[in-house]
Amino acid sequence: MMIEIRPYESNDEMQVVQLWTACGLVVAWNNPHRDIQRKLAVQPELFLVGCLAYKIIATVMAGYDGHRGWINYLAVHPNYQHTGLGKRMMAEAEIRLRATGCSKINLQVRRTNAKVIEFYKKIGYKLDDVVSFGKRLEPDE
Repeated sequence: MMIEIRPYESNDEMQVVQLWTACGLVVAWNNPHRDIQRKLAVQPELFLVGCLAYKIIATVMAGYDGHRGWINYLAVHPNYQHTGLGKRMMAEAEIRLRATGCSKINLQVRRTNAKVIEFYKKIGYKLDDVVSFGKRLEPDE
């Protein structure tokens, strides 16, 4: 598969939201269009898409806050899952995060998503002994 991994471009939005929807990543409390706009304001070069013949079939949104790197919105279209594309997207995000000086990456997975938890374990991620807290500062409704 000849996949091009490149930074997100403004005309990618519709395809990206369709991909996230197909992957079950769009939830009522996170507006994907707002999430894209927020990311474009901070380290947009770390928002990557994977394209096959101009069709977006994968994404990963990475960031670095000076202390830890973060991964969000790793998505691979269901027709292309189990092909190694998720691993390739993560490897590219890791390369780009390492280039910023990032020494550790954090990510969050819903406890009920056993398939994704196993994916991250297989590519070298370990369960941290932490409790994750969150507080919404702005509603996405």
